[in-house]
Amino acid sequence: MVKRVRSRGQRRAEATRQHLLQAAQAVFAEKGLDLARIDEITDRADVGKGTFYYHFKNKEGLIRELVQGLLRELIAEIDLRCTGKTTLTELLDTLIQVHIEFFSNRWEDFVLYFQSRADLTLELSYAGIETPFVMYLERIEAHVDAVVKRHLSKTVLRRIACAVVGFLSGYYSFAAIASQEEDIDQAFASLRGAMVASLARFVTEAAPVEEGTAG
Repeated sequence: MVKRVRSRGQRRAEATRQHLLQAAQAVFAEKGLDLARIDEITDRADVGKGTFYYHFKNKEGLIRELVQGLLRELIAEIDLRCTGKTTLTELLDTLIQVHIEFFSNRWEDFVLYFQSRADLTLELSYAGIETPFVMYLERIEAHVDAVVKRHLSKTVLRRIACAVVGFLSGYYSFAAIASQEEDIDQAFASLRGAMVASLARFVTEAAPVEEGTAG
């Protein structure tokens, strides 16, 4: 297979695109997705608006690309670390650990994750970000389904995945803010154990309810 060599102009364009994405992350972390303006992003990247529109159709397109890239990377890490886990508590504990390590020293990434996830609950959300989040939920569902010995319906699996994500995002945001410069995992070890126990109980209790009402 012949490897295609990119021209100098293509490499320069890709570097500019990545620079815009990085600038956008910083502005979104400071202003939020809704309040951030394109001119603030281009000012941060030190490029003109024309350069922005050469690479992105609008702000939605830029947000969509950032979210897709972030969740693609997170999903890969989840699959790497969670595949082969045999018990529910081990899986849930690993899921929490994966998120803590993934977002460690990546506050701007976490803000994007947190804000875009919250945006999904709004009536008018940014088009396209729901797809990578669905894929993210489906990977968590698949790992939960692999360790739970009883049959769980798609509805129950989705409810479990949403609960896991809610716990994880809430846990990390609280831990990251409250612990300041401390080691997040060490500072909240007891809280993490309580969350794993609560999630495990939720999953265990979810299956009989669904099976009993399936008729």
